[in-house]
Amino acid sequence: MIKVVLDTNVFISGIFWSGNYCSQIIDLWKSEKIQLITSLEIVQELVETLLEFKIQLSEERILAWEKEILAKSYIVKPNEKFKIIEDDPADNKFLDAAAAGLADYIISQDLHFLKIKQLGNIIILSLKSSLLKSSNSLSFANGSNQ
Repeated sequence: MIKVVLDTNVFISGIFWSGNYCSQIIDLWKSEKIQLITSLEIVQELVETLLEFKIQLSEERILAWEKEILAKSYIVKPNEKFKIIEDDPADNKFLDAAAAGLADYIISQDLHFLKIKQLGNIIILSLKSSLLKSSNSLSFANGSNQ
């Protein structure tokens, strides 16, 4: 199974706007076609972002998202702390989790991630290049960030 780390912006976009690439990625995770790798630090960031987001969700719905992520994901405790992303150092936690969970991909919409392109064997992809659906098959573009 393909193992991915999703940036918080992917969850935010997928939660609030259905039918886009982000919601499709989340649907793949919910249907167990991909495995989500995450850390408690990443889940905490998502919860805080949802609480502060301009479009309000009830605390009950936010708690439901948190519980689902914790229940259906591989939670890692990264030992290695990267200092690669200088534009937004807090985002290094996604690299940390990806390395700790031996993820295949990090999927993000942030340019500072997309500039990196790859971390060891972990490929960093934009949404458009990551999700290619044809019929019932799923494939991930290998390293293309276009």
